[in-house]
Amino acid sequence: MATTPRPPRVGATYRVQVRPGFDLDATAGLAGYLADLGVTHLYSAPLLAASPGSAHGYDVVDHRAVNPELGGEAGRARLLRALRAVGLGLVVDIVPNHVGVAVPAANPAWWDVLRRGRASAYARWFDIDWDRGRLLLPVLADTADALDDLKIVDGELRYHEHRFPVADGTAEGTAREVHDRQHYELISWRRGDAELTYRRFFAVSDLAGLRVEDPEVFAATHDLILAWAAAGEVDGIRVDHPDGLRDPAGYLARLRDAAPQAWLVVEKILEYGEELPDWPVDGTTGYETLAAVSGLFVDPDAEGSFTALDTRLVGRPTSWANLTHDTKLAAATRLLAAELTRLAALAPDVEPAAARAALAELAAAFPVYRGYPPHGARHLALARAEAGRRRPDLTGALDAVTRRLRDPADELARRFPQFTGAVMAKGVEDTAFYRWSRFVALNEVGGSPAHFGVPPAEFHRFTAARHVRWPAGMTTVSTHDTKRGEDVRARLAVLSELPDRWAGLVTGWLDRAPLPDSAFAHLLWQTAVGAWPIERERLHAYVEKAAREASVSTSWADPDPAFEGALHAVVDRMYDDPDLRAELAAFAAEITPAGWSNALGQKLVQLAMPGVPDTYQGTEQWDNSLVDPDNRRPVDFAVRRELLARLDAGWRPSVDADGAVKLLVVSRTLRLRRARPDLFTGYRPVPAHGPAGPHAVAFDRGGAIAVATRLPLRLARAGGWRDTVLSLPVHTMTDLFTGRVYSGGETRLADLLATYSVALLAPTTESVEAAS
Repeated sequence: MATTPRPPRVGATYRVQVRPGFDLDATAGLAGYLADLGVTHLYSAPLLAASPGSAHGYDVVDHRAVNPELGGEAGRARLLRALRAVGLGLVVDIVPNHVGVAVPAANPAWWDVLRRGRASAYARWFDIDWDRGRLLLPVLADTADALDDLKIVDGELRYHEHRFPVADGTAEGTAREVHDRQHYELISWRRGDAELTYRRFFAVSDLAGLRVEDPEVFAATHDLILAWAAAGEVDGIRVDHPDGLRDPAGYLARLRDAAPQAWLVVEKILEYGEELPDWPVDGTTGYETLAAVSGLFVDPDAEGSFTALDTRLVGRPTSWANLTHDTKLAAATRLLAAELTRLAALAPDVEPAAARAALAELAAAFPVYRGYPPHGARHLALARAEAGRRRPDLTGALDAVTRRLRDPADELARRFPQFTGAVMAKGVEDTAFYRWSRFVALNEVGGSPAHFGVPPAEFHRFTAARHVRWPAGMTTVSTHDTKRGEDVRARLAVLSELPDRWAGLVTGWLDRAPLPDSAFAHLLWQTAVGAWPIERERLHAYVEKAAREASVSTSWADPDPAFEGALHAVVDRMYDDPDLRAELAAFAAEITPAGWSNALGQKLVQLAMPGVPDTYQGTEQWDNSLVDPDNRRPVDFAVRRELLARLDAGWRPSVDADGAVKLLVVSRTLRLRRARPDLFTGYRPVPAHGPAGPHAVAFDRGGAIAVATRLPLRLARAGGWRDTVLSLPVHTMTDLFTGRVYSGGETRLADLLATYSVALLAPTTESVEAAS
């Protein structure tokens, strides 16, 4: 295989959630379709052996093998042959931060640590606090007699479906007596967050943190991936969750040295205005571009109206800064209490309770996910000032721990950034995003809900800067981690053009179908409007997860049956109350065309802007997915193949429910990028002149010009494009979506966008015509 010609450098990717239900052979069957679509590389979910039945692959259990449930090494070889046959390459997703330990017997390293304790050759792999005694495993029921269900079977300890090893020479006696002799202790699942003795991924006890800063651990966990890269079988690597690592910069330097030719992107979530550190990578996985692109289609003028509506519904003003402080503080002191205890122990000169409180306040006030000592002193200074403002009673403790945190060689300073990243993720992404429902289209990974919309000038500044610094970073508008699909956000953006109308409608619906949590009720109705029509069972599943994540009226740890019953009753009324359902469906249908316009616009902008564009599986057609696992539903690729064939036969689709027009935009843009990369080497805003100029977003990539419509309802109310024009180069240009040819000079947008709300123009040549 290494002698097969290499595909071109990564130009565009297509993400496939390879999983047991859609394995490597099924993925190989997509190769021809993906080549026809216009991408250069398949971008896969993690491929290494994962916990049995894993639906995502981020719980790797054995770095030495391809997941047998995906087809194993033979399946990977068949996938590579299929990709190479059509000129495609492969980008893989790797997980350096943690491994799956939910099924200990599936993870040889973890099993050996449980069996041998500190004497295990793998003990150094894991970030375990051995000084606190036995390794705690939170798997028991929360009852006093849970250990009565422990049994010895085939020389192992068994607790229901859970299996655990027995150390040599400790197998005599009852199951409880044997248990008491082990290097581990089984405890109630409720004790895990407060007492756990190993670092984990966020608050997930089934994912144990790895010490990849150790060269031996790095080598053992990366050998297979790096062998693929060295053999030319992998062209790109996506690094999951680098913020969990002790030393992300050192890790990435080692990875770059080991794979110097690989396209390397990191899942680094940047806060608004934050810059990616100067790491040896090609860029991020694109969440910051998602925020910028989606924000283009939100009307900033609506912020006051939505703030007033939120205040009226909730009964009080909501400060995003205060809300996120509170949710982050709760994450630090409850979900991540064990991690906080371990940190506080590293400051023995401070009274333990004061050290815990000071570190928790600093984490809650930290303005970004984490710092990277010795860099990030400014963020620490801001956190210290804010923590001191909120808790002046902690001044002494705050000063003491901050002095330690300023020293990059201090163990506390090395561990604290791992903590703040988890606090931000759990407190904001997984809690506050579900609590603040002012305008949920903005509640997205990488976004800032307090930043209401992105004016075109701001977008152009952001994109021009990104083109200079990170021209090969990934761009995206949907991932497996986004809170809602791109087209749901696009439709919800329309609400910003109808703030008063929305306020009246949702107020009436809340009165007729009340819920004892008005903030969450507002999120529910926005979600329904954004995704309608949506199957009843999908909406039920979503709202239950979302309400438990919000942790206000119910939670994962303590579900409230009464509230959840009321919540599901409201969902059922949406479907069973004829009048309510008719109103909901009618309003969703009314705003759908404008939502389609936004969806086409944001997709074109994302695909054509500087960077390497990714298309998440299935989103080349309309997609009304919500948060995972909803966004991992099966994709009907047969329909997409058929529609693409019809497009290639000359069909120009209408903008309607089948989504073929989006497939047209995706395929023609990707094909042009692949056929004529020389047309995508620069970035220059192209202003529109005339009464409707602010409604056009246009830029020249060095020959290819993308044009999109923003705020389409306001545009229509103002009388349309009228005499608004766009200045095109003097040579003849072809719109790849309609096939129409323009002679250059001042071109009326009313003509250019008469068929579709978007256009992609390129100099008229045979290669351009072939791409269309």
